[in-house]
Amino acid sequence: MKSRRLLLLASLCVILHLIKAQESVTAGVRATQSTTCRRNGDANNAIDGNRDPDLRDSSCSRTRRQCRPWWRVDLLEHHRIFVVSITAASRRCRRLRGAEIRIGDSLENNGNNNTLCARITSIRSGGTANFYCEPAGVHGRYLNIVLPRCRASLTLCEVEAFGAHEPH
Repeated sequence: MKSRRLLLLASLCVILHLIKAQESVTAGVRATQSTTCRRNGDANNAIDGNRDPDLRDSSCSRTRRQCRPWWRVDLLEHHRIFVVSITAASRRCRRLRGAEIRIGDSLENNGNNNTLCARITSIRSGGTANFYCEPAGVHGRYLNIVLPRCRASLTLCEVEAFGAHEPH
């Protein structure tokens, strides 16, 4: 019983250390996406630090309608990601339902084959939601968000990833 408590306490200390060590890893990097909607839809708009959910204000990324649209950010270094925070557009936010957050080191299939961190179940219109890479984070250099369906458009108003740098 005493060893079980010590193990629980040690695990809690590690978790608290990891949470405290987390930092935003999406600042100062560049993003790309499968296609770009011609009006105000640049991939880098989703990592500009502006959570404005209005598509007309040029703060959201947006792809054209296509099969399996994706968005990707190159974190430049290997990280362990614990939380991904996503801000949805103020209109048509249901389009994000079912999107997959994937993290890894591969660019095979544009990075969409990397490890699944989380699946987006819902985000309220114009809202921000956190998605957790359970149980202890996902390692990688590339963070992808992909909608695994056809005739879909992917719109992201802000994407932030929190984690810690981990040399590969």
